[in-house]
Amino acid sequence: MANKARIERTDAGLRPADAGWFIANLTDLAWETLPGGGTWCGFESPDAHSPLLGIGVHILWPGEKPGYYHAESNQEGFLVLSGECIAIVEGEEHRLHAWDYLHCPPGTAHITVGAGADPCALLMVGTRSPDATIRYVVEPVAAKHSASVETASDLPREVYADRPPIVPATSPWPLN
Repeated sequence: MANKARIERTDAGLRPADAGWFIANLTDLAWETLPGGGTWCGFESPDAHSPLLGIGVHILWPGEKPGYYHAESNQEGFLVLSGECIAIVEGEEHRLHAWDYLHCPPGTAHITVGAGADPCALLMVGTRSPDATIRYVVEPVAAKHSASVETASDLPREVYADRPPIVPATSPWPLN
C-alpha cells in the first residue's frame, strides 16, 4: 500500500514533502515565477522528483516563454487549458487555443510563447530518464519571440546563466 504524502505549508502554498500520494487544488499549491518566464506549479516534492514523469501547470502571459527553443531526448506534451499561445515546432509557428494539444516525441525542437489578450494555462507533461539530453537550437522563428538562444548549446546552466532567480509566487489560479 502506498503512503500518503506529508504536506508542508510554505509562504507560496502547499507542497508535498515526500513521494507519497496526495490530493490538492491548484489554488492551494505552491507556485514559482520568473520575470518573463511565467508562473508555474509542479506536483512533486522538490526532494522527491519522479524518475519517470514530470507534470505541472504553467501560466504564460502574452509574450512570456517558459524557456528557450530546444529539443530533448524525452517525450513532452502540452495541453492548453485556457487562453492561447504560439507553439514554435520544428521552425514553424502554430497558434494553439483551449483544448489544443501539442505532442513532442523525443528530438522535436519546440517552445511555447504566451499569446492573445489573456494568460495561457498549459498542462505540461514530460517523461524522464537518467540519460536525458537537451539541445538548445538557434531558430530564427523563435528569435522573433525572444525564445531562441544566440549560440547552440547542450548546457542548460550556460543557456540560463543570466536568468534572474526563480522566486515563490502565490497561485494565479483560477485565471478568471
